[in-house]
Amino acid sequence: MADWSPIAKVYDPLKAGSIDGTDVEPHDRAVWRAMGARYKPNKGVVGDPHLTLFVFRLNPLTTEDKLHQVFSKYGDIQRLRLVRDIVTGFSKGYAFIEYKEERSVVRARRDANKLVVDQHEVVVDFEQERALKGWVPRRLGGGQGGKKESGQLRFGGRDRPFRKPINLGLGPVQERGGGGGREWDRQGTRDREDRDRHREEQYQINQN
Repeated sequence: MADWSPIAKVYDPLKAGSIDGTDVEPHDRAVWRAMGARYKPNKGVVGDPHLTLFVFRLNPLTTEDKLHQVFSKYGDIQRLRLVRDIVTGFSKGYAFIEYKEERSVVRARRDANKLVVDQHEVVVDFEQERALKGWVPRRLGGGQGGKKESGQLRFGGRDRPFRKPINLGLGPVQERGGGGGREWDRQGTRDREDRDRHREEQYQINQN
């Protein structure tokens, strides 16, 4: 446990699907999908990933001009890309902002996180796609964060960091689904989901 960290240093879909990063079996089929994905970052994306921030949970009506107005106060912006649907042109609710200097990135990540922009509290973090080894996006079952309603929470990021593991006293893990196939015990899956929900609820209670 000496090297434990609430933030993932390498992306592991199996760990990302667990509230404390200790699961040894996937608890949903999306995690299986992410584990089997062979994702490669988009080579068409330009700029320095270490100077780029990922801003999400944006108001669908927030514009590029509004983002530039808000985030330029932290430093000079090199590039700003609000991701839009290629068919409708509507915002997908997230953007990438590249700064010219590292100190601007650090300042914006620190001070702009949970800032309210157009009545939405936004989340600001470093870009993960090109900077975090092993990254798998949400559309392939990976990603980070998420909302409870979606049923696909992913941990290890700033939005939902890993909770420190506790000693559950469950004894050694037993193998399930003999034969090496991708079948696992449904009751065990439900137990893990109940455990994760309980831990999440306890964390919310402790935060209040």
